[in-house]
Amino acid sequence: MPLHPERLAETFVRLCEIDSPSRREGRLAVFLKGLFAAEFNAEILEDDSAGATGSDTGNLVVRIGGRDGIRPPFFCNCHLDTVEPCAGVKVRRIGDTFTSTGPTVLGADDKAGIAMLIEMARCLKDESRLQVPLEFVFTTCEEIGLLGAKRFDFSLLRASSGYALDSAGIDLAVIAAPAANHFTALIQGLAAHAGLHPENGINAIQLASLAVAAIPLGRLDKDSTANIGLITGGKATNIIPEQVRIEGEVRSHSAKKLARYTAAIEDEFRLAIDRHGVLPREISGPGRRRAQLEFLVEEQFPAMALDQDDPVLQRLTRAAALLRRQLRFTVAGGGSDANIFSAQGLPTAILGTGMTDVHTTEESITLKAMVRTTELLLALARQDPA
Repeated sequence: MPLHPERLAETFVRLCEIDSPSRREGRLAVFLKGLFAAEFNAEILEDDSAGATGSDTGNLVVRIGGRDGIRPPFFCNCHLDTVEPCAGVKVRRIGDTFTSTGPTVLGADDKAGIAMLIEMARCLKDESRLQVPLEFVFTTCEEIGLLGAKRFDFSLLRASSGYALDSAGIDLAVIAAPAANHFTALIQGLAAHAGLHPENGINAIQLASLAVAAIPLGRLDKDSTANIGLITGGKATNIIPEQVRIEGEVRSHSAKKLARYTAAIEDEFRLAIDRHGVLPREISGPGRRRAQLEFLVEEQFPAMALDQDDPVLQRLTRAAALLRRQLRFTVAGGGSDANIFSAQGLPTAILGTGMTDVHTTEESITLKAMVRTTELLLALARQDPA
């Protein structure tokens, strides 16, 4: 039986209007547990990641058993959380297009994907073609650093590869995404009265400004980007600022470039302090006469890269051929749960769902796009995945 567009639309609206900001995905998790248990008698597993992520629920794995117990399942992944502002979402539908009615995001990122998985399972059940077991993985806290995926209990999965529904565009698959480092530069200068004894101070904000001005930002090369997004420091205008905190990121598809660009940023901060962060000997001030730097680097997520001959992409190509479609394989600049799954030895391609203007109050999606991606999911399930 064909899929039911209006049923898909109704499910999507219902999901969007369940609040699920990062770390408060519990209401949506309860809804999904009830739906999959009632309609599919699914096996529903929840890991113990909540203690580490701070969410009010763990990650969920939903297993819907097919009649074929020989062929391995593939998994599909969506995240449960949405970015702020997302409290009290009300969906507006004009013709084929869905948007939010108020000053909130719509939540198509990633609830469009969840709705598609529900419709996929319903279609397969309706036509009694639920041959291959399905595994759906719903993660928490994706929007605040892929925290749920990082803490996911991978022993719960039986599938060895899968698809994450978490990209803009239609009829495309993301096959590579960069690794990212988050860096924090903490500069400790010297406080002094800005009017009485400014020569006794070392201005931490000024040192940070000199370093930031020297750091290349934006697109560094075809593989790499860098950004500084947060600067905080200072207490009052009449105090030489003693501390400043700078946070940024470096991304690259090349591990060597990622390390090199991250080290170069640290070098610029140290150079600014060496040149401008030392009090002259003749100034009588505090005992410490030099600014100090603490530079912290944290891996946000590893790189993801799939080969064209990888079975997960071959299966996707066959599914597109069944629909007489040509898929576009592309490289992304952002990270997703697929980075984490792939790094764990579970090759994961990212599928476009058709959502647009994500992370803004202008976010939208069309029913046509959701139907088209659901058809691709059904084609994946209707073929031999081996």
